Amino acid sequence: MPLQERNVRSRSYSGVDASPSTLDRPGATAVTRALDNIRQIDYTVVFARDMERMRHFYGTVLGFPVLNELGPQWIAYRVGSTTLALTGRGLMFDDEPTAKGMLSVQLAFRVPPAAVDACASELVAQGVAIVIPPTDQPWGHRTLFVRDPDGNVVEIYAEI
Repeated sequence: MPLQERNVRSRSYSGVDASPSTLDRPGATAVTRALDNIRQIDYTVVFARDMERMRHFYGTVLGFPVLNELGPQWIAYRVGSTTLALTGRGLMFDDEPTAKGMLSVQLAFRVPPAAVDACASELVAQGVAIVIPPTDQPWGHRTLFVRDPDGNVVEIYAEI
């Protein structure tokens, strides 16, 4: 099936493919994939190099409330309707960390338009270096970029 057709399908939450291309054919039955039930990211886990500094950044600097803590090597924060967890390597996966200074992940947090500049000011006041200051982007976002203590890119943005 062409990519365009797959992207315009409408599906109900029951997982039944309700697109006319499949259900309007005589004798056709709805065929679904179990993977079609994935609808959002519920939580993100960041493998931290420096748990103490990462906990400080996400818990104190950004002020995310703690959802749960399973010991010194696992902490989860509530961020809106999702969860951001930090963990040390070795609990479930013990891969080598990405090299220091190498891009690993970008986390984007949406705020109201007026808050982007205020967030920049608050971050600077807490000693966080701004990588790219608040900027109106051609794709319709006002963005601000910093890095967390492990070097991950943190974007604070608003739709404008």
